[in-house]
This record gives sequence, C-alpha cells and structure tokens, in this order.
Amino acid sequence: MSTLSVQNQERQACDGRFPVSVCIAVLLLALLGTNRTSAQSAAASTTGTVSIDTSHAINSFNPDSALGSSMDVLSHNDIDKIYTPHIIRESLSAGWGPITYRNNSELRMAAWHWNPNGTWSDPSQQSGYFTGSTELKEPIRYILSYALPHRGFSTSGDRPLLAPDPSYWKSNPYLTSKFTGESDGLHPQWVVVDLRLEKPVNAIRIAWENPYATTYEVQYWVGKRALDFDEGPQGEWKTFPAGSIKNSPAGTANLKLADAPVSTQFVRILMTESSNTCDLHGSGDIRNCVGYAIQQIRIGTIASDGTFAEIQKNLGDPPTTYCSSSIDPWHSATDVDATGSYQHTGFDLFFTSGITNNLPAMIPITMLYGTPEDAAAEIAYVEKRGYPIAYVEMGEEPDGKHAMPEDYAALYIQWAAAIHQVDPALKLGGPIFEGVNKDIRVWPDAQGRTSWMGRFVDYLKSHGRLDDLAFVSFEHYPFEPCTITWKTLYSEPQLMKGILQVWRDDGVPKDVPLMVTESHLSATLTGPMTTIFAALWLADNVGSFFEGGGAAFYHSPIQPQGINKTCLGWSSWSNFVSDENYNITGYTATYFAAQMINREWVMHHSGVHHMYNSSTDIQDSEGNVLVTSYALYRPDGEWSLMLVNRDETNPHEVRVQFEEGAGRRAARFSGPMSIVSFGSDQYAWIDDGPYSHPDPDHEPVGTTVPANAQTVFTLPKASISVLRGKVAGLKIEP
Repeated sequence: MSTLSVQNQERQACDGRFPVSVCIAVLLLALLGTNRTSAQSAAASTTGTVSIDTSHAINSFNPDSALGSSMDVLSHNDIDKIYTPHIIRESLSAGWGPITYRNNSELRMAAWHWNPNGTWSDPSQQSGYFTGSTELKEPIRYILSYALPHRGFSTSGDRPLLAPDPSYWKSNPYLTSKFTGESDGLHPQWVVVDLRLEKPVNAIRIAWENPYATTYEVQYWVGKRALDFDEGPQGEWKTFPAGSIKNSPAGTANLKLADAPVSTQFVRILMTESSNTCDLHGSGDIRNCVGYAIQQIRIGTIASDGTFAEIQKNLGDPPTTYCSSSIDPWHSATDVDATGSYQHTGFDLFFTSGITNNLPAMIPITMLYGTPEDAAAEIAYVEKRGYPIAYVEMGEEPDGKHAMPEDYAALYIQWAAAIHQVDPALKLGGPIFEGVNKDIRVWPDAQGRTSWMGRFVDYLKSHGRLDDLAFVSFEHYPFEPCTITWKTLYSEPQLMKGILQVWRDDGVPKDVPLMVTESHLSATLTGPMTTIFAALWLADNVGSFFEGGGAAFYHSPIQPQGINKTCLGWSSWSNFVSDENYNITGYTATYFAAQMINREWVMHHSGVHHMYNSSTDIQDSEGNVLVTSYALYRPDGEWSLMLVNRDETNPHEVRVQFEEGAGRRAARFSGPMSIVSFGSDQYAWIDDGPYSHPDPDHEPVGTTVPANAQTVFTLPKASISVLRGKVAGLKIEP
C-alpha cells in the first residue's frame, strides 16, 4: 500500500468521529488488511463467502420507529437522579430511537395510579375503583402503586407488591356477563391449589364469601406441570367422583370428593355460576355483586368417622401456593405503597424530559388490574397535554398471571372500546408475553385447542374485533441465567425467527406487525450481560428479528444501573457502569453494540431501510455458523452489511458478493467504503466483585478503504463489523 493511501485512510478515519488512540488502531488495520495480493492468494482456499440475495426485499423498516429502548420501574430517588440532562444525554447516546414505557405495577399484580388526582367509585370511603383525572393540573412526576386487598391468597407466579390480606380472594367483575355480554360459563373462573408435592386428597373445605359459586367443579390434575404455560402442561384435569356441585348454598362447604384418596399435586375449583350476591362493600356498585369470592381453601382427607384432616406438611416441604384466574381490582387509598422504593415516572416528566428522543412513545394502560374508564382517562390526559403516542400496550404479561386467552380477549375488547371512544385512530396491541422461545400452551378448551395466542386471535375474530389488534407485542429473554456458555450464542437467530413464526402459525394475520417491546439475554441478571457475549448476542438479536419479519424492536433498559452479583459473576442490566448515584464510570458491551446497530448499520432520520436475505459459509466442526450476516439497502443508496463473528478465538476472512438472481453474475462492493468493527480487541469485562469494570473499554474502530472484486475483509475474533458502501451496476427494486 502506498504512503498516500495510508494518509488518505488516516484522514478519513480521524475526522473527529473517533479519538486519536483509535486512529492509530485504524492505521494498523489499514496496513494489515487492505488489498493484499500474495496474502490473499495464499488464504483463498480458507476465505469464506457472504452472499446477499438482491432479488427481493424480505422486510422494510424505519429505524426512527423500529429501533428503540425502554424505561421501567424506578424508586423515587432514582427518578430524581436519572431525569437530569446529563443522564438523559448519556442514555440517548447509545443511539436508540423511540422508547417504550414498561408497566411494572401490573407485572407485580398491583393497581397503578397514573395520576394521583382522580375519583373513587366510593368517594366517602376513598375506596373501590379509581379513575384518574383528565384535568391538567400540576405536572405529574411520580406514579404510585396500590396493593390489591381482594388478591387474597393468590400468587399467580409473582410476589405481592405489599402484603395483602391473605384471606380474601375475589375474581375480576369485568369477566362476568354484566360486562362481557356473554354467559359466565364461557369465562369460568378458577383457583388452583398447588400442594407443591403429590399428596393423598379426597376432601376439600371452601369458605365461600359473597358472591359465591352456586355451580362449580372440584378437579385434580393427572400429569405434570399443570401451571407451566411456558413449556406447556402435561396431563389433564379430572373431576373428582363427587366433585360436581350444583345449587350450592352460601357459607363453608365441607366436601367429601371421593371414597378413596387420589394422589395429586394440584387441585382446581372451576366456577361457572355465581350467586350474584353483593360483597361487604354493598350493593351500590354492580362490580361488588358479580363474580366469585373465597375466604379460605383447605385440602385434605375425610376419615371413615367423617372428620376432616388437612394435608400435613413435613418439615422441609415447600408451602402450599394458590393461583387464580383473575383478581378484582378493588382497592382503597390506604393500600398505597408510599415508601418511595417502588414508583414509576409520571407522564409529564417522561414526555418533557427528552428521554423520548422527541419521537412518539409506546405507553401502557393497566387492564388486568384496572378499569376501562381509567385507561380511557389516561389516554385523554396524555393527548390533552399534546404528547405523541405511537402505540398503546394493553395490560402486562397475562401469560405470567395465568390468565386464560378468552379472559384477556374479553377485557381487551372492553378496554379497546373505551380507548377508541377517546381516539379512534390509536394503535392498540398486546398481549405483551413474557420472554418465551416456544408457543404458550394452556389447558385445552372444548375444541382441544391449547395455543394461547391462537385462541386469543380466534376470540377477537369471532367477536368481529380483530381490527382492534394493531400489533402483537412480546418480550424476548431467551436464555436461562445460570446456564449460558459461549455456544449458547449460536442459538439466538433461530430462537428469534422461530418465535416470530410461531405467532404467525398461531393465526396472527400477516398485516399485524410483530414487536419485541422488552429484551435482554435473560429475565434475571446474569454475568454475560456485561461481557462481549452480550454485544454479539444483541447484534444477532436485532438482525434476526428483522430478518424474521419483525416490525419494531426495543432493547432494555435505556438508563444507567449499578452492578450486582449473579450466578455467573458480577454484572449490570445497563448500557453503562454506574455507582449508586448514577455517575457513569464506564460503558458495557451492549452500549457499543447499540452504537454499531444505530449509528453504523442503519441510518436514523433518513427513512425506510430494506432488508435482503444474506448468508455465510463459515462453520465450525460441529456445524455451528460462526459468522452471521444481515444486509440492508439504505435510503442513502449504500449497502450496509452487519457481520457478527461469533468465533471466540479466531478472526475470519470473507469476500462479499451480491447475487442478482439465478444465473446472473455476482456484483461486489466497489469504490470507497466504510468498515467499522467492535469486538474483544476493544472491550473486555473484568469480573472483580463490586469493583468489576471493563478494561479495555474502547469505541468501535473504523476506516475507509477502496473496494473491488478482489477485496477480502478480515473480521476480528468475537466482533461485530459493519461494511458499508455502494455496489456498481446493481439495480435494486425493493
């Protein structure tokens, strides 16, 4: 290479985008990696090929609406520390566009007061069902959560926000015929008692409250995993020989269910007809007088002399838990969590702080533990303020609450009607599934169908309301936190594209966009989140999402967070390393991966990008693809190719060819092109307990090279590289 070529590359690479130290590295790359002749010939037999099929685009998206991040629950003090100009500027510097607001209150089974001002359905007692005010008073800075007293013994897989009264459960009134307009038998409510171990059972004691079930069945589970909707239950519910109850009176029911005890872990009370008698809050509100309520459930056996004996737990046995179909959102002013340790950002602060990047935001409404009136009021308030809404997510993780798809759909229809009265054009969606890699399977319905998504879509369709589903959203947390190894990385593209296909196979129409609205390696903090592993995973995660037909992707979270001990070392959820005061002391691998995606691969503020199929032929001896590729044609007329070298120890060389169709010649990059890389040469995580930090912690390395048909590109070990330039003579018709 001539001295002039090196000087040109130095000038182009060191144009202010990178620090001087990086420019030195650029020169080394240029001297070692560009237009080699004898070296290229010697390595030709081992050089891989990246092939891009330009015959048709497989997806199109605008980064300004399709690549974003998220904001979750924070403490009172955290809100004050994060919403400062410096932290917001740093948070946005990762390059993400729009933001989605996560509703952690509903996740934790609590009521969410998006506005501290509002009205109670029983104002004299400051209790009942709360509706936030649409009046524009003082800007809202903090949002509080309220415990649900009618949650009772129900856990539904999540810990309570506060300690509610454990002795009173009541189902959601909005799932009764008074609100759904259809028979209560189509929305049976239930409580599952999980004994945690198989025990002999032939009796039950149910202390009913008003309203109580007049018709119900007591059933036992034959099989395994009755409550595992992620992997799918294995078995079936069977009604005890004497478990079908009709015309049941009020009070406590002591039932002998069978002559001989049945060995089971799970017992279900399935309720289909209610007394419709009013609870202790009186008859002034119909919601007090529908559904089902239970004070206490005891499982056991009845001896030959007729005495009831509750199941005995041995020392060390796990405690019995209770899971319910729904929870009445009734609560009072005294149920507030005012400690400051668990709050959300007020909408006024959220929209005016700058964290939304001056783009329309995705916001939530509460649905599982709220009311349609409150959801409609929230939208009216936000729009009165003039804040732009991109999408509205309906509820939060119903699969994690063991909600049945028909129940969620019945609520969805009611809430959608109320919200669309405020704004008919708003785009509503859900179900905001937990991060899963497989179809969510539930107990079969009368037709034997077990797919949660399939039954949800069918319900909307059968009720003529499929148009209310403007998008389908889900979370992506693909890996178990303590089992991640380097080879785990190889599975990500297949996992992402696989779950996208699952939703389509379940019946989600092709014109309904699929969105990942929350994502990271795992739902639990794990060590690899701050290693180079996470950077490569994120690139594959985003690339395979759009390659699989996804519409909008949000990575989590946007703000700095501290580090904590995990089963695989010390780590952080965040793009940043920070102390308890959110002073940023370093950047994690996902921060630089985000910059590679948002500042190199795509071009924000430019318009629609078109994606094309691409592939590589670089594999290891076990058939694992070591280099993945994601090809975009950008609005500026450049091709942008993101290559992920997932080989932890070896660099790889590739040639790039653009195939115009079968039997036609392959085109190549030509003329000046940009090459930017980030990998293990720039970044390493030092696991040193509470002093853990990255070292080195350098920015991506970039250069500009002249490309031709013979150019070979070197991909550093464990790295993300973006190659960007023009392809002469290639006609593109997206």
